[in-house]
Amino acid sequence: MPFDALAAEFRAAGYWDDTTIAATVARHARERPDATAFVEGDGRLTWADYNARSDALAGLFARFAPGSRVGVLLPDGPLVHVVFVALEKAGLVVVGIGPRAGDREAEHVLRKAHAVALVTTPQRGDVAARLGIPVVDLDAAPPGKAPDREPVGATDVFLVNSTSGTTGLPKVVVHAQARWCFFHRLAVTNGRLGPDDVFMSVIPAPFGFGLWTAHFTPTLLGSPCVLMSRFTPEGCLDLIERERVSVIACVSTQFVMLLNTPAFATTDTSSLRVMFTGGEMVPYERAAEFENRTGCAVLQFYGSNETGALSATTVDDSRDRRLRTAGRIIPEMHVRLFGDDGSDLTASGGPGVAGCRGPATCYGYLDDDEANAALSTADGWMLTGDVCTIDDDGYLMVAGRASDFIIRGGKNISAAVVEDEVASYPSIAIAAAVAAPDDVFGERVCVYVEVHAGVAAPTLDELREHLAARGVGKESWPEYLVVVDELPRSSGGKIAKGDLRDDVRRRLVGTDGPNGS
Repeated sequence: MPFDALAAEFRAAGYWDDTTIAATVARHARERPDATAFVEGDGRLTWADYNARSDALAGLFARFAPGSRVGVLLPDGPLVHVVFVALEKAGLVVVGIGPRAGDREAEHVLRKAHAVALVTTPQRGDVAARLGIPVVDLDAAPPGKAPDREPVGATDVFLVNSTSGTTGLPKVVVHAQARWCFFHRLAVTNGRLGPDDVFMSVIPAPFGFGLWTAHFTPTLLGSPCVLMSRFTPEGCLDLIERERVSVIACVSTQFVMLLNTPAFATTDTSSLRVMFTGGEMVPYERAAEFENRTGCAVLQFYGSNETGALSATTVDDSRDRRLRTAGRIIPEMHVRLFGDDGSDLTASGGPGVAGCRGPATCYGYLDDDEANAALSTADGWMLTGDVCTIDDDGYLMVAGRASDFIIRGGKNISAAVVEDEVASYPSIAIAAAVAAPDDVFGERVCVYVEVHAGVAAPTLDELREHLAARGVGKESWPEYLVVVDELPRSSGGKIAKGDLRDDVRRRLVGTDGPNGS
């Protein structure tokens, strides 16, 4: 469906309105100019500074024609958000690139978006040079008001970003601000969020999770947001204690890293009230440990950069609901479960591929008819690619990505289930399960793990004995175990399963297994 038709539909239903971040920042600058908008390290950015700096940069960006797309490849920090708002004020579209993106990925996204310029650090200037586009010198911005031109509206395209997927070159997702303002209202309700909360978001700003937890929700509430240009668990804990952070947003891997560092035991985390996590399967036992040690509630939204949220947990849910499900279906998102033949399996509870049609969704992929055809059904239902079930109370559970099952001798094994069980072993910090090609069974289960510092990794036999004692069925036992110092990450911070699959294949050459045994 064309962008304007979707916008009209969601406006008519009362889901979308005219709220924009630029207008909100300007209002805060008038009403509470000296209050803190962002904290990074020892530095603070007030609402007045946020507004003035984005005005000045908007004047610098006014040399580009309205509607042009400008790449932003910067470390996380207040500057990213200032640049985003400046481009909004100048009537331009942000091409958001994650700070961990490699040159190949960054160049692909900029080329796909037909970016006219790039805002980046001197270290990444070669990316622009290879594409023949200029790097914008932010220091050349004169002080002054924003240009007299039409800013980006709430339902206009304000940003395109890459998927934070784990394989291949990313697709480019098209966003309107209105979808994230709707998402914000869900978060406020589910987490009982308010202006007195202090936020901390350690998710890269260009991705959906980072957008609503740093660019939208804190600003719309008028709350301060603590950022880190480079995440370290020790630095994160220092900031939580110093700034009395009450709401933290991080992927599952990051909160596990917080638990794993010795500094956790000596840090005052009593200010934490809510943690929003996700991006990967939430490991039950580690999440429960986080709740027990901090007293905060671990919440999640289930969805993707493309779909937004289909379901969510709330502070009123029981621990089992919060940590063993992906939450209750969001009524406005009209969630369905689809069979392989396209049939609607919602009434039976599935399993089926989850899809939705609602106001948290994006506008689709940029200039990619083939990808858009795979993303949505012919009648407009956007698909997640995840195989899910929905119980009688409306709670959704994710069995795993349709592409993240290991098919051993015709049996579908959920990598997510394997990972959750393996991560229960005391010395294992993080686990990732992938398929190891096999001549007899087609695929076997291979698990890569990081272990806690200073402790020994289990042998494969020890791990399998542990799983047997837990009552885990043999089909979910790993057949190969690979211990690594650090699992590879995608630009969005998720575990890069594609890299692990490549590694398995390399390890198998001329051996009887990934360990060369």
